Amino acid sequence: MPANPDALPPLTVGFDLDMTLLDTRPGIKATYLALSAETGTFIDADLAVSRLGPPLLDELRNWFPAEHLPEIADRYRTLYREYAFEPTVALPGAHAAVEAVRAHGGRVAVITGKYEPNARLHLDHAGLRADALVGDLWAETKGAALREHGASVYVGDHLGDIRGARHAEAVAVGVATGPYPAEELLAAGADVVLADLTEFPAWLAGHLAAAS
Repeated sequence: MPANPDALPPLTVGFDLDMTLLDTRPGIKATYLALSAETGTFIDADLAVSRLGPPLLDELRNWFPAEHLPEIADRYRTLYREYAFEPTVALPGAHAAVEAVRAHGGRVAVITGKYEPNARLHLDHAGLRADALVGDLWAETKGAALREHGASVYVGDHLGDIRGARHAEAVAVGVATGPYPAEELLAAGADVVLADLTEFPAWLAGHLAAAS
């Protein structure tokens, strides 16, 4: 039977990780404090976790000389495995949002700026299953991964996530669970902003009904 030319492509929804699916702030703070104690370098961990989203090196260069950044980043990622997973919790609605995608026959792609091996451990620890995971990406580079995986929707809490969705020509769904309120996410180009992921299943059902 010939393919239906009007058939919609398979549904793939992308999700950011930090402050979208998971509240990683306690674990990241603990890791920064451990790194500070080990190196003897002051790090304002509360400030650092208030601006999650950009690449790790962007934050580390606020506290360490440029020539030491590669080794410091490696050490941070190692300490992360000891300190970060236990205090991290799924944000409200995270599991239901992932399952809502699957209930519609879709795939879940987690596209994150986090070091990919640690992101995978986070998902395992939280009991969240992704069909695809790509780490170490930010803003427009997230958009490239979204295109590669055929994502038509990207959900994130950061202005960089909105840029990534726009770059991929995906529907940009903001969640106001990170550092930016709804107004700033909308001003940055979000197509819709949800208070948190508890609102996502209903939004997705409406979005798919309107597209069918």
